[in-house]
Amino acid sequence: MREITPLTQADCFTVFSRKKTAFDFPLHFHDEIELNFIQNARGAKRVIGDHIDEIGDIELVMVGPNLQHAWFGSDFHGKIITEVTIQFHHDFFDEKFLKKNQLTFIRNLLEKSVRGILFSTATARQLAPRIMGLAKKQGFDSVLELMSIIHDLSISRSYRILSDSTFNAAEKSHYNSRRIEKVMNYTHQNFHRPVSLAEVARLTSMTETAFSRFFKLRTGMTFIDSLTEIRLGHASRLLIETTQTISEIAYDCGFNNISNFNRIFKKKKGCTPKELRESYDQGVRVFI
Repeated sequence: MREITPLTQADCFTVFSRKKTAFDFPLHFHDEIELNFIQNARGAKRVIGDHIDEIGDIELVMVGPNLQHAWFGSDFHGKIITEVTIQFHHDFFDEKFLKKNQLTFIRNLLEKSVRGILFSTATARQLAPRIMGLAKKQGFDSVLELMSIIHDLSISRSYRILSDSTFNAAEKSHYNSRRIEKVMNYTHQNFHRPVSLAEVARLTSMTETAFSRFFKLRTGMTFIDSLTEIRLGHASRLLIETTQTISEIAYDCGFNNISNFNRIFKKKKGCTPKELRESYDQGVRVFI
C-alpha cells in the first residue's frame, strides 16, 4: 500500500503524536523519510523491509523512502501506547548541502535509512523528550530542533541496520573503488549460481588472500557474507511478490538445498521464510 502522506511541498516536515491501544495501520510505504518513536508496546511485531522482529518497551526507527514498514499488535493488557511519527522529504537536506564535510554523518545516516535503522534503547530514551516535544515547537525553531535530532542520531554508534541491501531498489551503495563495484555488479548478475572467491578475485587481478582483505576493508564484511546477503534480499522479494514455493525460491537464489536456505534465513533474519511471507500477508489483511 502506497501511503499519500499529508506532508506538502510547502512544509519541511510533519509530526503526529498519538495515544492508542493497538496498531491497525497496514503495511505501507511512501516517498518521505520517517522517524517513528514508540513507547509502551512491548511484544508488538515490527516489519521493516524484509526484517521482522518483536519490539520492546521503547524503540526508535528511521525508515527511508519507499521501504515497506508496519507495526502489528493489539493485546497490550490495557496499556496506552505512545507513538510519535515524524515525516520529512528526502530532500529536506539539499543534495549539495549534504556533500559538505560537516554533513558527512547525516549523509551517511540518510543513505543507510533506505534499509531501515533501529536505534538503541539508550538513544531512544535520551531523545524521547525532544521527539515528543517537537510538535510543540513552531516555525524555524521546529526545523532547527529536527535537524539537531537527526544530527544526534547520525553520530550515534548504537544502531542496527534492519533490511538486506538488495531488498530496497532505492539503495545506492558507494564503495569508492572500481574493483569493488565490478565485483558487486558481477555478484548481482550471478548470485543464482555458485560464485567462488577465486572467481571474483580474478576479476580484480588479486590473489584470494589479498582480495579477501581488500573486500573486508572496503565493505565491512567478507565476500561470502556479502553474497549471502544479496541472495537473501532477492529471496525476500520473491517471497513477498510472487507465489513461487519456498523451495523454488531457494534454488533460484543460489542456495543448494532447502534446509540450508531455511537455516541461514532464520539465523540472519530471526524468522523463517514462511513467517516472513505470512507477516506480509497479515499486513495486507489489516487493510482488507
